[in-house]
Amino acid sequence: MQSPVDPVALTAALVRCPSVTPVEGGALALLETVLSEAGFACTRVDRNGVPNLFARWGQRGAHRSFGFNGHTDVVPVGNPADWTQDPFGAAIVDGWMYGRGTTDMKSGVAAFAAAAVDFVRATPPDGAVILAITGDEEGASIDGTLALLDWMAREGESMTHCLVGEPTCPNVLGDMMKIGRRGSMTAHITATGVQGHSAYPHRARNPMSALVRLLSRLEEKPLDQGSAHFDASTLAITTIDCGNPANNVIPARGNATVNIRFNDLHSGHSLTEWLQGHASTVEAETGVKIDLRVQVSGESFLTPPGAFSALIARAVEAETGRVPELSTSGGTSDARFVKSHCPVVEFGLVGKTMHQVDERVEVEQIRHLKSIYSRILREYFA
Repeated sequence: MQSPVDPVALTAALVRCPSVTPVEGGALALLETVLSEAGFACTRVDRNGVPNLFARWGQRGAHRSFGFNGHTDVVPVGNPADWTQDPFGAAIVDGWMYGRGTTDMKSGVAAFAAAAVDFVRATPPDGAVILAITGDEEGASIDGTLALLDWMAREGESMTHCLVGEPTCPNVLGDMMKIGRRGSMTAHITATGVQGHSAYPHRARNPMSALVRLLSRLEEKPLDQGSAHFDASTLAITTIDCGNPANNVIPARGNATVNIRFNDLHSGHSLTEWLQGHASTVEAETGVKIDLRVQVSGESFLTPPGAFSALIARAVEAETGRVPELSTSGGTSDARFVKSHCPVVEFGLVGKTMHQVDERVEVEQIRHLKSIYSRILREYFA
């Protein structure tokens, strides 16, 4: 009988791989070795230089296949001197493992990889277990999980259900799981007027005045009051600039950026039309030309509460004693891509230190997370 995979040791080994997005850093190669030795059929699905790994235990096209999705890439560490521990050292101090990616999300990947390996060795399931792991979640995300899903479609690979192992718990392990996410979009606004002397504003056409008017209109009323499973949508002005060093010159051009996090009452298309309507109104009122460049990084989505989310919640409660809140809060994740492939939910660690200096995770929490994922697999295939 082979020994269980230690998720703490695997997390440490992954943290020591300097996989700052989109550099592979050895993380996926390490996982490929671990999974291949356990009988998983592994395929590297790299696209445009972005590393990705697909691993399947069981037959392709099985009548049911449980999938895990996650990422091994991490954000930059910033100034290493600001850290009390080596960002890629995986040092354990007072029961906490320090290092970039310990929370987001190498512990999650290690926990579900360890759970999957132990499960198929101990109880070969009637079906398939799939791990779809990307090296491009923290970056542009266009050649990561999307590349894996595109490849799966071409190769006839599929997941019946998928769990994304992102950190989901705000305070303690087990207090929250995600059954959906808000959409996210960014609008880059350029206002072009006529440059002139600030003492003779009637001879100019001030783009900054038009920008201020437009931004005021956008913030004037809430986008909505929320929906059944989502909080109210939000709009944030993130920058206003014209690069003008002179205090007596009205600039010819000004720029602003707004970010919108939206619920299921909207779509990227409907909000783009809403933005364009306000821009056209201000353009007509001021004579300043206003151009919009909109990037939609993800639409809102919801996996309605049902048998799958209930299974995850039961496993979490059984292992932690807590009934997780079914939430749609937070930023975006790769679940926004998976939702078009199969029902998807997210459950993972407490995310308090992700992306921070001295990012860290309680060692015992990693073991606990593996136990939760193991129970999910057992109950799914029971």
